[in-house]
Amino acid sequence: MTVFNSHSTADTESFAEKIGKIVTSGTCIAFFGGLGMGKTAFTRGLARGMGIDCHVSSPTFAIVNDYGGNPPLVHFDMYKVDSWDSLYSSGFFDYLDMGAVLSVEWSENIENALPENTVRVTIEKGEDENSRIITVEGLDIE
Repeated sequence: MTVFNSHSTADTESFAEKIGKIVTSGTCIAFFGGLGMGKTAFTRGLARGMGIDCHVSSPTFAIVNDYGGNPPLVHFDMYKVDSWDSLYSSGFFDYLDMGAVLSVEWSENIENALPENTVRVTIEKGEDENSRIITVEGLDIE
């Protein structure tokens, strides 16, 4: 388990960029944390670390954003996913089977569908408005 204290969005992105450099095909990263905690900022840094140069935005309305790359980075928002049918129709399992790196916001809603080797990232408020405590489980970070 790794615990990182972020003091800004830039810190969060920089930390996630390090993770993006070590993730491999088929990695599922499940985010846990409330609204505005920095899950999309984390994904932005993750993309940069994976060498993907694109605009990263919250997939709130689209449910899924595919940013390309090799392996591709696919960003899910599972906030509105409330059944196995809606999970299947999101393409979650298809992207997982093709070896994409999955970045899954609101993964609490699909806890039972997460792969056994899922990297769990919990983001909580820190000491002030811009600080976050980021806990990563399931991945060795140097």
